[in-house]
Amino acid sequence: MAHIVTSQRNVTIQFTGGVQAANTFSAANNVASPGQIELRTLAAGPNTITPPTGGSTPKSCTIIPPEGNVDLITLKGVAGDTGVALHKTDPTTIALDSPTATFVLDAALQVVGVRLVWA
Repeated sequence: MAHIVTSQRNVTIQFTGGVQAANTFSAANNVASPGQIELRTLAAGPNTITPPTGGSTPKSCTIIPPEGNVDLITLKGVAGDTGVALHKTDPTTIALDSPTATFVLDAALQVVGVRLVWA
């Protein structure tokens, strides 16, 4: 029997100090979420990432580099893109349109212990 997973995603930004504010931005619930966390080793160079399938439709991927990572990871649409450098240790969430077949994480050197959270 298939497991039904619904994910709810929020981004909260809170300012303190010279600006006092808290903002929460909610994404639509995903009633076909894979509800999956992958632990990956990125090889040096381009790594093609394929979202989970099997009846699910991921609407986001949170990329969590390992604690203490010092190597550059670049998010790309395809291997030849210039891409966008991600923070070396902070998590990054990307919202995915449907369908998203693949994207690329290009690692400067091998990065062990990258978590991909699919929601």
